[in-house]
Amino acid sequence: MLTRKQQELLLFIHERMKESGVPPSFDEMKDALDLASKSGIHRLITALEERGFIRRLPNRARALEVIKLPEAYAGSAQPRRGFSPSVIEGSLGKPPAPAPAAAKAPPVADNSSVSVPVMGRIAAGVPISAIQNNTHDITVPLDMIGSGEHYALEVKGDSMIEAGIFDGDTVIIRNATTANPGDIIVALVDDEEATLKRFRRKGASIALEAANPAYETRIFGPDRVKIQGKLVGLIRRYH
Repeated sequence: MLTRKQQELLLFIHERMKESGVPPSFDEMKDALDLASKSGIHRLITALEERGFIRRLPNRARALEVIKLPEAYAGSAQPRRGFSPSVIEGSLGKPPAPAPAAAKAPPVADNSSVSVPVMGRIAAGVPISAIQNNTHDITVPLDMIGSGEHYALEVKGDSMIEAGIFDGDTVIIRNATTANPGDIIVALVDDEEATLKRFRRKGASIALEAANPAYETRIFGPDRVKIQGKLVGLIRRYH
């Protein structure tokens, strides 16, 4: 079951792509749904993806595929799987996202572990909307985190596999706004996209470096990147 806003956004994207082959920009989606900021659009897109109505395609920045429509709109209007998706050109300039809320002093689960909030997903690949709300908590070894504020993010993508970080892992992040070259950080680009990358400097610019040769290093001016934390640990479940 979709909320009214989720359904409105899904149909708006579908109709625009059916008419022109190009999906609407984030600003157009925001205006069409009468939302105050693009952060609401990010949350709606994430919810539609989690419910199986759209799919974000790997290795293509912001590419969306509409997989299905609500039953009331299905039938002849149902999108075909496998069509060539267009790229959402989402514009920039939304107000800076707040740093993830983490407990000032994480509650101690027992003498050797602490509870850390999981704040959403982080892209290890093409940047995606991440750092959302506290979805649940996990228990981590006390000696993994040390001092400071911490939060956890679920990894999506494969750009950090040579650093031992895989799709589906959970990374433990220490809240921080600065980093040293070589640190693996949570980077917020243009106040809009979050990604997990290795931090480097290229003169006055900032380089976000993948640990997978399939991905290029991305270079940004220093005013375009905000550091939101540094990697301190990783949790992996084997199924």
